[in-house]
Amino acid sequence: MAKILVTIKIFPKEAGGNLEELKQQIQEALPSDVSVHKFDEEPIAFGLVAVVAHIIMPEEKAGIVDIVEKAIRAISSVSELQVAMVRRV
Repeated sequence: MAKILVTIKIFPKEAGGNLEELKQQIQEALPSDVSVHKFDEEPIAFGLVAVVAHIIMPEEKAGIVDIVEKAIRAISSVSELQVAMVRRV
């Protein structure tokens, strides 16, 4: 069973917010067959820091990337997100 690793840059609504809380909310929002490999933080500008999530998900499940995007967008403290990379692992 093949997996894919998707890198998603997540922008919070407010600068200086609690990124650890946001990371926890992201993990809780994901479907059961999807997991976070690791998180990075990327400074953007004026105190805004994006959370970069490296997420592992099953390759054979159709539309899984869209499902994950929708789950993350539903978090109230998320402003926007960008899928930066999708690769097979």
